[in-house]
Amino acid sequence: MAITLSDGTTTVNLHPDTFWSDEANWFPVEQVAARTITGALVVSAATRIAGRPITLQPFDESSGWVQAPAVTQLRNWAAVKGQQLTLTLRAQTFTVIFRHHEPPAFEATQIKFQRDIDSADWFTVTLRLMEI
Repeated sequence: MAITLSDGTTTVNLHPDTFWSDEANWFPVEQVAARTITGALVVSAATRIAGRPITLQPFDESSGWVQAPAVTQLRNWAAVKGQQLTLTLRAQTFTVIFRHHEPPAFEATQIKFQRDIDSADWFTVTLRLMEI
């Protein structure tokens, strides 16, 4: 299944072996509990309406590779404050931004080191995104 990121003009295809590593670790409930001066417990709860983390990464070093042009585009998007992107993953669409408050929001590691990077070189990438 295709995994894509798009700004409406440019689309980057991520490798289908890239996975959403924190998908099961988020719940739409926010809760705060506090004691009053009398010792009573006050619990406040609300439903979160945004902010779900979406971390996309390879399963291991041998999966989820992308080539240098995709890395360049992802890095360029990550360098734009508030850059909104459309993520398509498993036939679902999400509006996302990079999670710069949990750095690094974007990581790329070259598979085989070469001094001069060209468009045929392969990388693994980790994207820390957040649904808005």
